[in-house]
Amino acid sequence: MQTIQEEDVEILEDVVTTDLHDLVVFNDEVNTFDHVINTLIKICKHTPEQAEQCTFIIHFKGKCTVKIGSFEELAPMRNAICQRGISAEVI
Repeated sequence: MQTIQEEDVEILEDVVTTDLHDLVVFNDEVNTFDHVINTLIKICKHTPEQAEQCTFIIHFKGKCTVKIGSFEELAPMRNAICQRGISAEVI
C-alpha cells in the first residue's frame, strides 16, 4: 500500500495596489441623449446598451460613474468628453 506524504506548499500572493478613480459624467439641460450616448460609445468604448443605461442614470440621478480606472487612463477620456461639451470629472 502506498502512502501519500503531505507537503507544505507556500503560496505567494502578489499584492498590487492601484489607486482606482471614477470617471463621472454629470447631467445638464443642454446635451441630447444621443450626443451623450454617442460620446460614451466613442470615448469610453461602451456598448450601445451600456451607454444608453449610463445616460438614463445621468438624466435621472444627476450623475453616473461611466468608467473606473487609473487617473492616467481616465484623464484623457475626461478631457475628450469635456471637449464635446459634456461635464465630467475624475474623482
